[in-house]
Amino acid sequence: MAAAEGIGKRVLDEGWLAARSTEVHFTGAELTTSHPPTSDQPPWMEAVVPGTVLATLVKNKLVPDPFYGLENQAILDIGNSGREYYTFWFYTTFECKLSTNQHVDLNFRAINYSGEVYLNGHKELLPKGMFRRHSIDITDILNSNGKNLLAVLIYPPDHPGKIPPEGGQGGDHEIGKDVAAQYVEGWDWMAPIRDRNTGIWDEVSLSITGPVKIIDPHLVSTFFDNYTRAYLHTTVELVNKSSWVAECSVKIQVGTELEGDVFLVEHVQTQHLSIPAGSNVLYTLPELFFYKPNLWWPNGMGKQSLYNVQITVDANYHGESDSWSQHFGFRKIESHIDTDTGGRLFKVNGEPIFIRGGNWILSDGLLRLSKKRYRTDIKFHADMNFNMMRCWGGGIAERPEFYHYCDICGVLDYMTVEILLQVWQEFWITGDVDGRGVPVSNPNGPLDHDLFLLCARDTVKLLRNHPSLALWVGGNEQVPPEDINTALKNDLQLHPYFESPVNCKHSVEEIFPISKDPSQYLDGTRIYIQGSMWDGFANGKGDFTDGPYEIQYPENFFKDDFYKYGFNPEVGSVGMPVAATVRATMPQEGWQIPLFNTLPNGYIEEVPNPIWQYHTYIPYSKPGLVHDQILLYGTPKDLDDFCLKAQLVNYIQYRALLEGWTSRMWSKYTGVLIWKTQNPWTGLRGQFYDHLHEQTAGFYGCRCAAEPIHVQLNLSTYWIEVVNTTSNDLSGMAIEVSVWDLEGACQYYQVFDKFAAPSKRTTPTFEMKYPKSESPEPVYFLLLKLYKMSDYEILSRNFYWLHLPGGNYKLLEPYKQRQIPLKITSLTFIRGSSYEVRMHIENTSKKPDSRILRHGNRNLDTSVCPKSEEEADKSLFGKMLKHFSHKDSCARVVEISGSETGVAFFLQLSVHASGEDKKDTRILPVHYSDNYFSVVPGEVMTVILNFDVPEGVTPQVMINGWNFQSRLTVG
Repeated sequence: MAAAEGIGKRVLDEGWLAARSTEVHFTGAELTTSHPPTSDQPPWMEAVVPGTVLATLVKNKLVPDPFYGLENQAILDIGNSGREYYTFWFYTTFECKLSTNQHVDLNFRAINYSGEVYLNGHKELLPKGMFRRHSIDITDILNSNGKNLLAVLIYPPDHPGKIPPEGGQGGDHEIGKDVAAQYVEGWDWMAPIRDRNTGIWDEVSLSITGPVKIIDPHLVSTFFDNYTRAYLHTTVELVNKSSWVAECSVKIQVGTELEGDVFLVEHVQTQHLSIPAGSNVLYTLPELFFYKPNLWWPNGMGKQSLYNVQITVDANYHGESDSWSQHFGFRKIESHIDTDTGGRLFKVNGEPIFIRGGNWILSDGLLRLSKKRYRTDIKFHADMNFNMMRCWGGGIAERPEFYHYCDICGVLDYMTVEILLQVWQEFWITGDVDGRGVPVSNPNGPLDHDLFLLCARDTVKLLRNHPSLALWVGGNEQVPPEDINTALKNDLQLHPYFESPVNCKHSVEEIFPISKDPSQYLDGTRIYIQGSMWDGFANGKGDFTDGPYEIQYPENFFKDDFYKYGFNPEVGSVGMPVAATVRATMPQEGWQIPLFNTLPNGYIEEVPNPIWQYHTYIPYSKPGLVHDQILLYGTPKDLDDFCLKAQLVNYIQYRALLEGWTSRMWSKYTGVLIWKTQNPWTGLRGQFYDHLHEQTAGFYGCRCAAEPIHVQLNLSTYWIEVVNTTSNDLSGMAIEVSVWDLEGACQYYQVFDKFAAPSKRTTPTFEMKYPKSESPEPVYFLLLKLYKMSDYEILSRNFYWLHLPGGNYKLLEPYKQRQIPLKITSLTFIRGSSYEVRMHIENTSKKPDSRILRHGNRNLDTSVCPKSEEEADKSLFGKMLKHFSHKDSCARVVEISGSETGVAFFLQLSVHASGEDKKDTRILPVHYSDNYFSVVPGEVMTVILNFDVPEGVTPQVMINGWNFQSRLTVG
């Protein structure tokens, strides 16, 4: 017999079965009483829950992989099959036996689109709406023996639509009539999702409580005296499920985790109240005072801290009735339209922040969402030094796990992470589906406006406590219908404290004498913007003024006329993945590179193969505007050559984009969001990493350009600029400029020293004279290093390959044959399946002139292998050694022979499973501190790799590069 349940939540994510409804000949009542299905009983199969019908069919190999080649075309689309074809039963069992005065709710955090629930023969409905939670009190319908049978019938969206032959943004736009994700009918970067994401796509759980249940607490922080005094405000909804008056004690506890299991409790407060039988009450606790709390800052702005807030309710004669906990960050996010630029300017804790980020669709097009995948996705964005992600309106309201990883800092699987990104969350309106086209598509948005608002309000309650959530936006390139927009403006109005900067010496009792407590608002702490091109974004008036979305000349990003508005919410470009990904996601006919057709005007038109066209390839030329940027390096010979040259372009393109924007920080721009950072399927455009989690070189171009402290070359003026986005003024700085030719000689050298870099400013320093000198090289390498004169610590390193005006990079083609010697020293730390590899890569070719700064690696730890535990504790490996065993942690040295002097150009590290006999041996994902890097003669680079390895697999780190035609195992 099942034991009585403890208070808390149980997730039901295992043991689910699924079957097409038309193939099941029993009712829901019969399935959960007399005729329960089994896994070996057709048509039942193992289900993906959370997940979708299509994810389940793919898992069971009943349909081909829709992300591979043209296989998606072989899957029957719901527009042709009818909704019944994708109407599915989901079935599981669970044990639950309650003790006296216990209650249990069955919770669905999200389904798509509606459903029927059958538990032990009893029926309940799941109303329509993709973005709403469902909670059913099942206390009285549990079986007395504790064994329970659950069947859920899920219906697809009411208006799944059809896919026109020409495709298009959101297909025929019928999906816009429902409150559902709109990308599922296909876009110019996405193939249609055949089941329209029908399924139980988010968490299913049981919540066991006593007579009183906690619902949706709201936490808000306010600050005074320049953030030295803070208050935590809390309002909580309490539900008395019993038939008697509940005398309760509500306790709130706030603390921080110091190290390991040590927890510092900073506040404990208990309040007593009575709750009438069967009623709901909103209760606001007295605010808690904090002196100089540790603040939450976004990526690159300073130290971070999260507090753990726990709320418990005890009921008389019962004990603990319910408990709720949440990580909470003390922070204040403000924004306004900047009078100098016209762009929206964001402040965090009073400090302006220059936004450099990206647009996000969702992690996976089949909604195979997981904590592990979210962690990688968000960490990748932080690795690029981004500080904002925009959750685009045609996708989903992102899940709490997504926001959790945007909030956190700490150590995960022995990998230190400091993520902390700001998030722009959009509601489910897009101009393409809700207001544009001929005829105009869905001008009044979804059919059911009340349902839209119900889903929006529930989403706010689900996400509002996350410090990373920065603003709400009504829609993508469109304003919601007038009644929805007005309701959202009213629901999301700011509390008076958050309407304007507050910095006074009054007490909280004095500042809120007539206002409601801020935690009593639906949100009250974040602005609501009606659309992505309104009120400080694009031209601020809703005109189509975002973009462009194709390849650009790198120098264009620095020019005055490139983009004339202060904040661009979408600017996009190319994103070809590496050759290994193409081979892993396409049959051999998809490995053919584009044809390069010369047009009468002299421009090149790229003609991709049909599989690339289906996977929405975007070319590296724009006939009439931009000459083909891949052909600057010579005509590609095959897939490997094409993808390698594409990575060179990716790196230059995205570094120039961000450096061009940062060059005009505050004088012209307040921020930029790149369209887009990744693809939720195996697309070939607009991405910094692919669906398999392999990064492109554009990832590292962004990582370089978005450094908080950065040295860069203005490609339009050829002035060297120093970017300081931090809150600290820098003084005693120096810049080392060195130019290297293809023979490995230093042709130009200059040091600009004793200068200061003011906080939050881009400072031009001096003009680089080399291209204007006598007999400059047609192709050359430029290395910039920004360092502190006091100890030569390098704060920023930036490497360029450049050609003279009107030239090209074709001289780099024979440079592939140049044999450059390298010495690679690696040290590996292992704990369980987690690996950390530290690699030092030294270019051992002829040493440069003695005038070159020889202190240039002070920021790199060149003492690779500590000689003792005591030495290790003092080294940069100290913290790492506490977490990793010494197994296989000795140094390994590999020397790559070569007799020529030169730059080791465009080196790429990758991790592979050794001894694997398969086409794709890559271990993914891998977090690299740098990749696609170059090393000049005499220089040492340090790169750190973090990754997990499948059981029984031995990893090998391999190095490839422009100068290295074959891979070499180095670790």
